[in-house]
Amino acid sequence: MTLGTRSRRAPWTAVPPSALVVTGIFSVQFGAGLAARLFAQIAPAAVTGLRLWTAAAVLAVAGARPLRAALRRLMRRRAWRDAAVAAGFGLTLAVMNFSIYQSFARIPLGIAVTVEFLGPLGVAVASSRRLLDLLWVGLAGTGVALLARGGTPLAGGHGEVTIGLAFALLAAASWAAYILLSKATGQRFPGSAGLTIASLVAAVVITPVGVAAGGTALLRPGIVLTGLGIGLLSSIIPYSLEMEALRRIPPRVFGIWMSLEPAVAALVGLVLLGQALAAREWLAMGCVMIACAGATREARGPQVPEA
Repeated sequence: MTLGTRSRRAPWTAVPPSALVVTGIFSVQFGAGLAARLFAQIAPAAVTGLRLWTAAAVLAVAGARPLRAALRRLMRRRAWRDAAVAAGFGLTLAVMNFSIYQSFARIPLGIAVTVEFLGPLGVAVASSRRLLDLLWVGLAGTGVALLARGGTPLAGGHGEVTIGLAFALLAAASWAAYILLSKATGQRFPGSAGLTIASLVAAVVITPVGVAAGGTALLRPGIVLTGLGIGLLSSIIPYSLEMEALRRIPPRVFGIWMSLEPAVAALVGLVLLGQALAAREWLAMGCVMIACAGATREARGPQVPEA
């Protein structure tokens, strides 16, 4: 996934790939922390809309020419199957972002992201088919079991924790589908055209829910600017950094580094939101992170950065 063809090398081409990946991870999670703070002013569904609208607008502007060419080819060839794949990719993108923000509103950031990582873990294990994968599945299951014993909700009681974990699991399933549909879309559309179409579909899908949840608050300049920042931090900046890193390192190495994301999410949750985690929850996160890193190291299947 790229943001369009580039005639000049990006300024970060001299930066080590490890620094690009870690910067992208912090960007995503800092954007998530800003989104969680914005929940005090508008509903999570409205914040989801702000993120997806921003990403779609930037991608459409940056890749306007290839987008127009791709749409013309679709209409000329009447490639409805290709259009359906891109639309399914966009729907998955909308569900994934909606679900994880609903989870952020109920459980700590680090726990939500840990559970969400079960999605790419499942894809990695399914594509590897090695006996060692049973160890990673068991380790991840241990982590989830530790988290399921209770957590620290942001509001409400045990019921909120359960709902938050359920939304995180839905986000995990959506992330797994996102990985597969991203590959299928990339095979049907050149460059960034498929991603741009999917992002526009996601923005359209989330609009009724986002507008209904946000109402007139979406017209406040401060909220709009914060939403723009969330979209840039959570989507545009990490897309660029991660794609540059993937040009220079194997996907397996990239996947191992990405396994740091739950820990970064927990750190951002602690610093930005005051979400302290218990020792058991840190242990659970460690189990899932090790499982993800191990499965990714053995996998040969598709691996892509988070949306």
